[in-house]
Amino acid sequence: MKALILKEKNKLAIEDFESDERLGPDDVRIGIKNVGICGSDVHYYLHGRIGDFVVEKPMVLGHEASGVVLEVGSKVKHLEAGDRVCMEPGIPAPGSPSVLSGQYNLDPAVRFWATPPIHGCMRESVVHPAAFTFKLPENVSFEEGALVEPLAIGVYSADTAAIRPGDVALVFGAGTIGIVTALAALASGCAKVLLADIKQKKLDVVRSNFSGNVVCVNSAKESLEDAVSGLAPEGVDIVFEASGSPAITGSFVRYLRPGGRAVMIGMPAGPAPFDVVAAQAKEIRIMHIFRYRNMYPRTVKMISSGTLKVAPLVTQRYDFKDAVKAFDFAASMPEDAIKVMVGM
Repeated sequence: MKALILKEKNKLAIEDFESDERLGPDDVRIGIKNVGICGSDVHYYLHGRIGDFVVEKPMVLGHEASGVVLEVGSKVKHLEAGDRVCMEPGIPAPGSPSVLSGQYNLDPAVRFWATPPIHGCMRESVVHPAAFTFKLPENVSFEEGALVEPLAIGVYSADTAAIRPGDVALVFGAGTIGIVTALAALASGCAKVLLADIKQKKLDVVRSNFSGNVVCVNSAKESLEDAVSGLAPEGVDIVFEASGSPAITGSFVRYLRPGGRAVMIGMPAGPAPFDVVAAQAKEIRIMHIFRYRNMYPRTVKMISSGTLKVAPLVTQRYDFKDAVKAFDFAASMPEDAIKVMVGM
């Protein structure tokens, strides 16, 4: 089959790819339809590594995907050939302590698409466990199906925050994850969500497509303190930190009300400062998330019901034959772009 392969740092090519995957009794074979380009894909392309994960041999990229079931294993009952599906890309080790404790996303041995040395899904077909493959309702498009992966992070973040109806939240970072977190927070019951960033064009895209209860604030030009106090004089109920900025990690507590909650989503490149005393004085509950678990069915239902309206997140589209161009665009992403989608 053809696949988009990262040959080495800064070198991508569409080439023939021979997979050693075999269809087991609990697996499905899926023809890929859409793949979204994630920031981690771009990072591997530009730098050849993310932390301790190093690309040491050619690797197929892509982990945000949807497709059509081509073949099912002998024990698979909930799917059949022809079903439209999306796929959760991280497969834990069966019987691991994390799996047995109900926290399968924390399994150190998880096999996650396009994380060295595991090949990704930007290829013609994949074999995947049926348990991590989810049928799409007819009113959910393949593009929306490929968006379930990043959306699941936002939905998991909102679930972790234990949102109560009427809460006011502040999201730092208007990248894809920050935007989907803001949307998920609203869909989960927040009355208002402030979305703070310093990139005006990105905020303009959000404002034009998701107007209403998402309040965009350019924190480089406007007073974030004033914006917060205008909606929540005591401080917001929840902060979602999705920027990965060490400066924000060290200062977000000031925007929270006493007894507020914070969910840490973004990953700073190195150690980040944190004001322990300020958090203690307000009894701030600080929670962390790593990817997601058990969020795909809920996210698909939220898209299907219209609770999450995410089609505007796709701002650029490329055919698979132009996938290298798509990555070059994503590597120098302009401020008014959100998600680059590759159609297979």
